[in-house]
Amino acid sequence: MMSLLQRIVKSNTGSTNASFAPLILRIPTGITLMAHGSQKLFGWFGGGGLEGTGQFMASLGLSPGELMAFLAGSGEFFGGLLILLGLLTRPAAAVVAFTMVVAIVSVHLPNGLFLANGGYEFGLALLAIAVSLVFSGSGRVGIDNLIFKKLKG
Repeated sequence: MMSLLQRIVKSNTGSTNASFAPLILRIPTGITLMAHGSQKLFGWFGGGGLEGTGQFMASLGLSPGELMAFLAGSGEFFGGLLILLGLLTRPAAAVVAFTMVVAIVSVHLPNGLFLANGGYEFGLALLAIAVSLVFSGSGRVGIDNLIFKKLKG
């Protein structure tokens, strides 16, 4: 029976393009996502924490609010951490992309494009970066690349 790790290596899911470009996207995006996720999860940086963010989400019709806050915050915080490290980059970026689609559609879309009006431009930028990382992988400088090279032999 083939282990999950062996299946990943065989499927080339861990392979990546050998460029430095994904690193340039990963560092600021990972930091930004972790900061936003920590606002939702822990109330850091002026965030509402699970309770405050949960109340906000419930007011949007996303119920149960605290669960939705936990899911969004976890997707951002842990997805951002994995993206920053270049570990499980493609699945983490897919989770972030999904989180951004939900945020854009459920919160920001009615406000138009511009961030100053509560619009979706920031979420759209994060969505574009996440989709790019789904396709590119972690790049030359990432834990995914190190693991894949070692396992590929």
